[in-house]
Amino acid sequence: MGYANAEACIIGLVAALSAVLLKVGSGWLGTWRVHSTHVLPAWLTLPLIGMSFGFLAGWLVQRLAPEAAGSGIPQVKASLANVPIKLSWRVAFVKLLSAIITLGSGITLGRQGPTVHVGAGLAAGMSRWVPTSPEHRRQMIAAGAGAGLSAAFNAPLAGVLFIIEELLQDLSGLTLGTAIIASFIGGVVSRWLGGGSLQLNLQLMNYSSSFSVLEIPIYLLLGVLAGLLAGLFNRGLIFSIKAYRRLHISLPLRVALAGLVSGVIVALLPESYRDNAGLREYLITSEANAPFAAITFIAQFILTLIAFGSGAPGGLFAPSLILGSCLGHIVGVCEFHLWGLGSPTTYALAGMGGFFSAVSKVPITAIVIVFEMTTDFNLVLPLMIVCVTSYLVADNVVPGSLYDKLLQLNGINIQKDAPTVGILTQLTAQDVMQERVETLDIEMAFDEVMQAFSRSHHRGFPVVEESKLVGIVTQTDLQKIPQSRDTPLREIMTAQPVTVTPKQTLGDVLYLLDRYQISRLPVVEGQKLIGIITRADIIRAEADHINCENGVSGPQPEPSYVVYQTRSPNIGRGRLLVTLANPDTAETLLQMAATIARDRYYEIECLQIILISRHSSPAETQVKTTNSRRLLRQAEVLGKKWQIPIHTQIRVAHDVAQAILETVKERHIDLIFMGWKGNTSTPGRIFGTVVDSIIRQATCDVVLVKLGNISDSSHFNRWLVPMAGGPNSKSAIKLLPALVTLGHDTEIRLMQVFKPSDKPSELQPDLTVLEASTRQLMRHRNLHSTVTAISVQADAVAEEVINVVKTEGYDVVVLGASREGLLQQAIQGNIPETIANGVESTVILVRGAINS
Repeated sequence: MGYANAEACIIGLVAALSAVLLKVGSGWLGTWRVHSTHVLPAWLTLPLIGMSFGFLAGWLVQRLAPEAAGSGIPQVKASLANVPIKLSWRVAFVKLLSAIITLGSGITLGRQGPTVHVGAGLAAGMSRWVPTSPEHRRQMIAAGAGAGLSAAFNAPLAGVLFIIEELLQDLSGLTLGTAIIASFIGGVVSRWLGGGSLQLNLQLMNYSSSFSVLEIPIYLLLGVLAGLLAGLFNRGLIFSIKAYRRLHISLPLRVALAGLVSGVIVALLPESYRDNAGLREYLITSEANAPFAAITFIAQFILTLIAFGSGAPGGLFAPSLILGSCLGHIVGVCEFHLWGLGSPTTYALAGMGGFFSAVSKVPITAIVIVFEMTTDFNLVLPLMIVCVTSYLVADNVVPGSLYDKLLQLNGINIQKDAPTVGILTQLTAQDVMQERVETLDIEMAFDEVMQAFSRSHHRGFPVVEESKLVGIVTQTDLQKIPQSRDTPLREIMTAQPVTVTPKQTLGDVLYLLDRYQISRLPVVEGQKLIGIITRADIIRAEADHINCENGVSGPQPEPSYVVYQTRSPNIGRGRLLVTLANPDTAETLLQMAATIARDRYYEIECLQIILISRHSSPAETQVKTTNSRRLLRQAEVLGKKWQIPIHTQIRVAHDVAQAILETVKERHIDLIFMGWKGNTSTPGRIFGTVVDSIIRQATCDVVLVKLGNISDSSHFNRWLVPMAGGPNSKSAIKLLPALVTLGHDTEIRLMQVFKPSDKPSELQPDLTVLEASTRQLMRHRNLHSTVTAISVQADAVAEEVINVVKTEGYDVVVLGASREGLLQQAIQGNIPETIANGVESTVILVRGAINS
């Protein structure tokens, strides 16, 4: 909270400086424009200045920041509603400069809307400097907008109320606290730098307000008139925007056209109309002059429609106040001549608040703005009567917010597009986090850390000391350090990791994951680690929310449920599990699995998995099994042909990998045989979400097959087996005698790749593994293949294997990948995936049983 308040102070100061700069800059240009009419004819200078300055302002906006067009308040409102509209330093600076040029050109718009936009943009840019949650950034943008309005009107309370009433519609403590601080500082600094005193009141000459009970009907009438005319004004604004769009011209040309037309009209009016900044005060303090006020009302009404519809960077606050003061002045003069009650000035001020209330649909803000400008308690009741009445009338004539309608013209519907009640704000980290967290103790040595990574599918671990989170270690950390066996974990880990609390929303979590480019966040309560949340958890929660809108389940899936199964005689020595998903490759996979089953006297278990939403229970969800049963029946037919026992089952599950692992445990599977697409686009995965989990967690042998361009059995004749040693090389060699029976006159080439060495003692490679594997194959009684062995020196293993496959035309590549090897693949590159993507041949990846 202290940091938020400090940031709000800076935002208030910066917003005030920008407001003063806008006021001074536009005032200087406006003065120069008025003085130019004393040198050259007004009919020449005013249209020429309006057109040229308008074109320049439109060009700046279109070229540098299209988001800076218009008043800016609709953009701020949409951004605060979480619609992705850009707010940044760039937008703020372009808005400030273009607004100065626009207002200085004589176009009839106000500077208060741009000041709000500039303040919000500056706050948004500032909030990006320090990593905060999206909600905190949203609060700072609101504070910047409030400070901008406060600085423009020298009205701090109005700035706060405008945030609450129109922009953010939030009464939380953080909103009020930061908004009050920013608005107060913005108003005070703006008043001080603007040349006035620190008293926040409008100095009106010969001003005196009066109010009596007998005037209430007149104020009610004024409110009705203000509401009706404000409704007409809002409709006119929408019509003007649509009319400009029908012209199909660029923004610079539209604003230039508005400047040209405005200049011509103003040149035809009396000289007093050329000073937009002083027109409102002149109407309030002038003697009773109803014709002048009527002409001003009509002129301002038309000029504002012309200017605003073009998309020029300017606001509606000032024109609304001028129109309201004109209307109030007319009513006040008429009432004074008929009954002799009240004063035109009081009616002008009340009309000013009433028209503003009806246009912007913010009655409370309108009352407070006028009150803060005058600090006259006698005005409160007239203001309340007129503002509330005009608001009710206008909302009946033209329902809804003007700013919402302006956004809808640009294809933005806040109620529809803004994810304010979406999954990212509905759920907290505690709702989605994984409560069972694998942790490492801070006293662990490097070897123990490597073993922990090898045994787990995680790529990072929280580090604890006496159950308190002290750090986090990832594979990237292991890559950066010298791999000394004596390095303690406290020197490897990243201390003081980024964390979240259980109550933070998923929006906050996602922001931090993206801000720090990390894949997991520990969830802590105090210093105690209570869970962990990853990108995958958030994606799963969002997917579940899309699939079922009634609720979102937790991250833990339910056990799978068997909805269909067939059983054959249990006559085999073991079981081989084949997962079937693609009908186009199912027969080939079954044929390959059958060769292994015949060689080892295994039974085959065929598995089909039907995925459902996590909102539904696998045991209670009705599913269609027609297609799955058709595929399994084909497997049964092939089993009878090959004389191999075939068992089949269909499981309904939340998670494919979990269903496979459950089948392995329940059916005592000895080998898993499954298809593999050869690559993955999933961040943080080596082979793919499902395959990674199976390789790391299945206790039995695992064989993955990426089928190449296979049309007949001749594509299984030439086999290449890169050798790297270790238990999986032996597992691959054991499978070869069975698999090569798929071809005819088969040839097996064992290849060992060595990296070149500058050491004389290492110039002769160790061929022990290669020789032992060759002897093992030659001794197999059923092998009728030619077996050769070669050793090759190369810097990159994968590239050398791909080159050999392509140049010598091998049909199948057999690779080994242990669970321990996965860690090195993650650090040094995924060799199996590189080879699988680099060749069109079939690639078989073998991982031996964990207990082998």
